[in-house]
Amino acid sequence: MVRLLAIALFLLVAVGCKKTGDLNPEGQLYFPPTDSQEWETVSPEELGWNETMLSELKAFLSQNGTRAFIILKDGRIAAEQYWGNNLLNNAPFDVSTAWYWASAGKTITTFLTGIAQQEGLLSINDKSSEYLGAGWTNMAADKETLITIRHQLTMTTGLDYNVPDLDCTEPQCLVYKADAGTQWYYHNAPYTLLEDVISAAAGTTYNNFTDSRLEAVTGMSGTWVRTGDYNNVYYSTARDAARFGLLILNKGKWDDQEVMTDSDYFDAMVTTSQSLNLSYGYLWWLNGKSSIIYPGLATPFDISMAPAAPSDMFAAMGKNGQFVNVVPSLNLVVVRMGEAPGSSLVPVTFHNEMWQKIMAILP
Repeated sequence: MVRLLAIALFLLVAVGCKKTGDLNPEGQLYFPPTDSQEWETVSPEELGWNETMLSELKAFLSQNGTRAFIILKDGRIAAEQYWGNNLLNNAPFDVSTAWYWASAGKTITTFLTGIAQQEGLLSINDKSSEYLGAGWTNMAADKETLITIRHQLTMTTGLDYNVPDLDCTEPQCLVYKADAGTQWYYHNAPYTLLEDVISAAAGTTYNNFTDSRLEAVTGMSGTWVRTGDYNNVYYSTARDAARFGLLILNKGKWDDQEVMTDSDYFDAMVTTSQSLNLSYGYLWWLNGKSSIIYPGLATPFDISMAPAAPSDMFAAMGKNGQFVNVVPSLNLVVVRMGEAPGSSLVPVTFHNEMWQKIMAILP
């Protein structure tokens, strides 16, 4: 009897002292249901996180124009906070408020390009003119036909970036500067035209393709909205962004459903895609590389994207600090949406400071 009581006491103590690492011993990810707002949470205390530093992080975010912030650990919400008002400034920003992704939405497009290739609708080695038509640029035909979908995915089309409007997708704005594959520059127009490539290949609208191939499977409910003369911007809630990050964290698989089965494409998508900008994959920004070319510049800097963050992190990054960060080594997804914390096109300094504070939280 005494021995049984001793065993029972041991088990009770062992369960009560469960460590953070034991919360998910096999590294299995939780996936929220696609047909409800239910989402399991895990407390910072359970994870052994530094709650004082978490408060400091939230204060930093609040002081820098943040509207929404989420950290997923193993798929569960470990931190979630909203500040300020919506885009119309007529209601508080909350869990149901939509916000723009800006260029962070490029990563949705690259994922959908992979789905289109997976379905045999296109190959990223195809000439872009097969889907956009001859004369989609103002180049000579022999130079235009050098451009492939892969070049659009990697910002290496060779288009001249010394033009009045880098968003302009009209042929007169798309002028030759270098052969495709020999120049890296963050040029928005050829990216935007990827949406036309996918729509032409699939024979449907871009919103329909996004809904049927991505949103319906993951429970996302965003939409692409035409903004200005040329841009098509994705709007969604922060939780939708977290869903996308979770899908990517699990290598294109939502729970037990394989969304992207083309593992070669997925791996290439989040790996250095060319030798010019080591920190760029297929429209994803990559951490831990020896150099980076920032948006708006043509030469590399000998620094990684976010030195304070784990080296295996990769990120969707957009104007004014729209971030979806994926960290496979820590099973983390970090989402930040909001106003610009500074004057830079993409606030890389703010992003690195944010990660300094995140890393101070973790055990």
